[in-house]
Formats: sequence, structure tokens, C-alpha cells
Amino acid sequence: MAKKDTFRIVTRGSDGSLLIRDYPTCDPILEMHMQVGTDDCSTDLAIRGMPVFRGLIGPIPEGKNIVRYESPEVFETLTKEWINQAPKRRRRRTAKSEMAAKELDANEADMAEDSVANTGMVASSIVANSLIDNELSMN
Repeated sequence: MAKKDTFRIVTRGSDGSLLIRDYPTCDPILEMHMQVGTDDCSTDLAIRGMPVFRGLIGPIPEGKNIVRYESPEVFETLTKEWINQAPKRRRRRTAKSEMAAKELDANEADMAEDSVANTGMVASSIVANSLIDNELSMN
């Protein structure tokens, strides 16, 4: 488990740009914001126990040794941008697997034809046997 030793604050500047400030400890942040608790539910175990500040969203893991805090406006904006990104198109099959799939489909079709033919022969055999049984029972 990596130790988080950089505290990053991300806010929005008056011109709309992102302002990112890194601190080696959380002491400067404690001077600017009131601590209202500690994180106790993060899935990143290195973040558990980190301070939660009033007016900031976080702690958020960023990389191996960075803890990120964002202003609510930045968090909302970045989240909306992330949601609205078009998903990458993923190819389900490569050319090699497409050839294998075609061969598999052909094999399945052959097996189905064999199954139908075998079923037909069995059905013909059953009909023939029942006809013979009927003839024998009449005699």
C-alpha cells in the first residue's frame, strides 16, 4: 500500500481555468478549510483516515501517492464531462477470431444437418417397424 504524501487541491480560476495546487502535508489545507471528519469508507485503503474538509470533495485517489480534493463546481463539471464522453468503440472480434467463428458456424451447420439426417433415419426406422408389427399382428 503506497503512502499518499501529496495533497492536491483543484479549483476553478476566475477565468474558468483549473487551478491545481500541491502540498506536501495537509496542514496548509487545514488553515484554509475546516476538517469535518475523516474518510472511513474508501476502497483505496491508503486513503482511509485522510481528512474530509468542508467545501471540498474528497479525498479522491490520484496516482500512487496523490490525494486529490476538488471544489464542488470542479467536481460537478469534470463529472459531467466524463459522463458525456462518447464510449470507445470496441471490436468484438479480430480477423483471426472472425475466421474461427466462421469455421465454428460451418461445423455447427454440418452437425445440425447430420442430426436432422439421423433423426430422419430413426423416424423412418420407427415407422417401418410399426408397419411390420401391424402386418404381423394381423396375420
